Amino acid sequence: MAMLNYKHLRYFWAVAKSGSIARAGEQLHLTPQSISGQLRELEESLGVALFRRAGRALELTDAGRRIIGYAEEIFALGDELLDAARDQSTRKSLPFAVGIADSVVKAVAHRLVEPALQLPEPVRLICREGRLSSLLAELAIHHLDMVIADRPMPANLNVRGYSHLLGESTLTVFGAAARIKTLHGDFPALLDGAPFLMPGEDVAIRPRLEQWLEAQRLHPRIVGEFDDSALLKAFGQAGAGLFVAPTAITAYVCEQYHVDIVGRIDAISEQIFAITNQRRLTHPAIIAISEAAHNEVFNVEVASATP
Repeated sequence: MAMLNYKHLRYFWAVAKSGSIARAGEQLHLTPQSISGQLRELEESLGVALFRRAGRALELTDAGRRIIGYAEEIFALGDELLDAARDQSTRKSLPFAVGIADSVVKAVAHRLVEPALQLPEPVRLICREGRLSSLLAELAIHHLDMVIADRPMPANLNVRGYSHLLGESTLTVFGAAARIKTLHGDFPALLDGAPFLMPGEDVAIRPRLEQWLEAQRLHPRIVGEFDDSALLKAFGQAGAGLFVAPTAITAYVCEQYHVDIVGRIDAISEQIFAITNQRRLTHPAIIAISEAAHNEVFNVEVASATP
């Protein structure tokens, strides 16, 4: 069985990134002839052509594009190994940079990320919040270890990433006690004409919630739209309207915002994903988050308040 020569793979990666053998040679302090010879050996060992000529430049073949993905993952793991070794030798905390899409409910994000701080080795947590596209750009250049989002990796972005489902939760409708007293009828019919606080257009559940309301022939009175879930709940707490939140954090929402359950929408599930630049989860903090998500955060059964 042929063994992969990682030095040859590194030369291939350098040529693919720089776009030419000459530039790769300058970066690696090697002659173009030496790199060409190493590339030929790699192609012979793999049995495929990795590059083809495009004028004076080189471009990857289909096989080359597949293999460059593996090469990037291999070298990223190698960098993590070196970082882990350095951290262990100097007894420094393990850096963990996580991006949280602004459409993710902050209470859910907190419960997901918190297990990273409970690891045996100390972790230095770095949290960034923003639009998903911006966070994925940071992930692509390894400024982030993971992005937490309410949707999987968008197919239309030219960014390498893998989506890992952390969990999903149905939705519960909440409202301030004074507001609930003004409602008439049973759930969900009482939503018709009721003041309602709608998630912003960038929130993944927004279109599904609108479709569900339409299917139920319910037309609540939309009094506000909010990208920020905490601000939406604050308005709900003040009695401005009813609002939805993941059933998995029902106890937190009721206690924190002093609201009551109006009903549960079992037909809609909000999904939360961890997006990483690796197919396999290897960072200890990400593994801890994934395990806690499946075993604790989303493993919650809440009795429906629907009559």
